Amino acid sequence: MSQQFKLNHKDLVIFATKDDHSKPSTIKLSEPDPQPGLILSNGDINWNCPCLGGMATGPCGVEFREAFSCFHYSGAEPKGSDCFDKFKIMQTCMQRYPRLYNKEIADDDDLSEAIQQSELAAKEAKEENTSVPKVKAAAASASN
Repeated sequence: MSQQFKLNHKDLVIFATKDDHSKPSTIKLSEPDPQPGLILSNGDINWNCPCLGGMATGPCGVEFREAFSCFHYSGAEPKGSDCFDKFKIMQTCMQRYPRLYNKEIADDDDLSEAIQQSELAAKEAKEENTSVPKVKAAAASASN
């Protein structure tokens, strides 16, 4: 007759006798607990998720976690548009480790170009917003 010992909340040790092996097993194992994905049930980020491939713990782990957290919790439209600086910092860090983070990332200027375009658009919008009242004020005083 087999004996079962539960070692902890997830491991079960079963000692089987020769008689146990001579007939089909009657032991029922419980279903494994579902593994959490990238986002936990409470909405937090699971930094231990294998889907991150070690990005959260490498030499640029802090920068990655800050950028990813910014994007995940971002309320901006489009989502993450308020995180360009954090992603730029992460990219700069990754460029210092091209062997680890892949040479293609170090040579990729798409993020830099997107950041520059976004900064330029924000600057132009800011200038437009500050110059519009002046133009309206000048037009109003010219018509009087």
